[in-house]
Amino acid sequence: QVQLAESGGGSVQAGGSLRLSCAVSGYTIIRKCAGWFRQAPGKEREWIATIYTGDGRTYYRDSVKGRFTISQPIGKNTVSLEMNSLEPEDTAMYYCAAKSSSGGWNCGPNAPFDDWGQGTQVTVSS
Repeated sequence: QVQLAESGGGSVQAGGSLRLSCAVSGYTIIRKCAGWFRQAPGKEREWIATIYTGDGRTYYRDSVKGRFTISQPIGKNTVSLEMNSLEPEDTAMYYCAAKSSSGGWNCGPNAPFDDWGQGTQVTVSS
């Protein structure tokens, strides 16, 4: 059974940091495309970042470049999102997603992800 489980969310003050983790079970995340998304109340879900774990290529939305880092820790079937210099505008539910097929094609904002987690809440206060 495929499952993606996010963890690491919480409440921080502006300028703080959090590290989100997405544990993948049911298939290996190696040589796969994985990503993070977020959705704030009353807003549409938006893409944050993706990574192709085969060669480490990463892609970010402009508003998080230089502050967020997506990675696939060696030896773990997880995908992480390191978030620094958090701003109140980053407050949202954060979701991870993965493509079950191997390969790095179309691993950007419009990647056709097959599997999604339930989300973890991030709240940033000013």
